[in-house]
Amino acid sequence: MIGISLTVVESSNTNFTVSIIPHTQDKTNLKYKEKGDTINIECDIIAKYIEKLASKQEEKEITREFLIQNGF
Repeated sequence: MIGISLTVVESSNTNFTVSIIPHTQDKTNLKYKEKGDTINIECDIIAKYIEKLASKQEEKEITREFLIQNGF
């Protein structure tokens, strides 16, 4: 199985838009996907760690200082 990286262009609470380079579109099945189709998305491991840390703090804002204090 081959994975690709997607660049998120816009996001909201219910959806997001990604940018795909022409090479990725040509070499994957993404060109056949339509709005509403199911796909598998795996979050970056760093994002998972940050989410876990954020859930442990009372203040939900992730600041540069917070990340530095927690080893990022």
